[in-house]
Amino acid sequence: MPVKVRAERLSKVFGDSPGAALEMLDGGASKDEILRETGNVVAVSEVRFDIEEGEIFMVMGLSGSGKSTLVRCLNRLIEPTCGDVLIDGENILAVDEGRVRELRRTKMSMVFQHFALFPHKSVRENVEFGLKIRGAAPAERGAAALDTLRLVGLEDWAEHYPASLSGGMQQRVGLARALATDPGILLMDEAFSALDPLIRRDMQDELLDLQRKVRKTIVFITHDFHEALKLGDRIAMMRDGKIVQVGPPEEIVSRPADDYVVDFTRDIDRGRVFSCASIMRKIPPLQLGKDTLDTATRRMRQESRDALHVVDGEGRPRGIVHAGAIARSVQAGEPDLADALLDGFPTTPETARIADLYTMCGDGLPIAVLDSRGAYAGVLMPLDILTKLTPDVPDPGTRRAMP
Repeated sequence: MPVKVRAERLSKVFGDSPGAALEMLDGGASKDEILRETGNVVAVSEVRFDIEEGEIFMVMGLSGSGKSTLVRCLNRLIEPTCGDVLIDGENILAVDEGRVRELRRTKMSMVFQHFALFPHKSVRENVEFGLKIRGAAPAERGAAALDTLRLVGLEDWAEHYPASLSGGMQQRVGLARALATDPGILLMDEAFSALDPLIRRDMQDELLDLQRKVRKTIVFITHDFHEALKLGDRIAMMRDGKIVQVGPPEEIVSRPADDYVVDFTRDIDRGRVFSCASIMRKIPPLQLGKDTLDTATRRMRQESRDALHVVDGEGRPRGIVHAGAIARSVQAGEPDLADALLDGFPTTPETARIADLYTMCGDGLPIAVLDSRGAYAGVLMPLDILTKLTPDVPDPGTRRAMP
C-alpha cells in the first residue's frame, strides 16, 4: 500500500530557545534535563513513522507523552519546530498557510475529544460546515450532509440541535462532519474518551464498521491500551515525546520493547489480542487422491507429528489421519488414505481470536485454521494456544531496539 502520511525527525519544542533545546537533544539530553537548563518543554522529539493508505494508526501513551501535540503537528494546528510531514508525498511544512488551509479542507479532517459542535446550528448544519467553508453550493452540501448522516445512522436527527443528542450521538455528528468533505485522512484526538464506557465500546464498533465501508487513513490518539488493541492496525507507543515502539498489536504485546511498554501490556487478555493466523503452524496437509498411507507415514516422521490434516482437491480439510489409524488400516487391508480419516475435527477461521477457541482445546485434537475461502491455512495445537496466553517478557538485554 502507498504511504499516506510520513513523519521524518519531527520535533516540537515549546519555549523561548528551541534551538538550544534541539542542540541538547542531539547531544543526548533528556526531556527533564532540557527543561531544567533551558526552561523549554520538548513535547515531540525526532518522531519518525510511515502510515499506509487505509490504515488505522494508533498513537498510545500516558498523559503528557506528546500524543495530542504530535497529531496537531500533522495538520499544522501546532507548528513543528523542525522535521518533515509528508501528506501524499507533499511536505506540508514547506508550503504557505494558504496551502495548509486547502489541505485541511480537502485532505484532512479532525475529530475532537469534546465533540466541538456548534450548539446554535442543527445537526445538518454542523455536518455541512466543512463543505460550506470549501464553497460548496447549498444544495450540494445539504445532500452530502444527509448522505453522511445516513452513513452514521443519524439521518432522522438532521434538523435537531446538539443539546438534544446523547454524547454518543454528538460524537457521531462530529465524525459525520469530518467525513462529509470526503478527506483521505482522519485525525482523531481522544475521540471517544469523553464517552461512558458502554457508549465508547459502541463507538469503537461503529468506527470499525465504518472503516470497512469507507477505508480512510486514520490517526487515532488514545491513552487506553484496550482501545488501541481493538482499533489499531499498528500502534505507536509514545513516552516523553519519543516513539519507543511501533508495530501491530500482537507484536506490541508479545515483544514489548522496554519496561514502559511491558507495563501497558501486563494485564491484557492475550487471548483477545492474538489471532489464529498469528500463531498457527503452516504444516502442509495431506491430499486425498494423491497421498497414500505410506506417504502419510513418511510425512509424519518428517514433521515429527502423530497426526496430519487431509484436504480435498480444493484445499478444504476433510479429516485428520492419526498414526494409530494408519496402522489399523494397514492391518485391516484398507490401503486407501480415506479409510483412515477421522472426520470429526475442530476448525476455525484464521481471523478468530484464540480466546474463542478455549472450548475446542478440551479433546486435544489439532485445530484446522481456514482462510477466507474455507481452505486449509495451517494448524493450531491446544498447547500452542495455552503457551501463547502466558506472557513471555524478554530480558532487558534481549529486547528489540527501535530502528
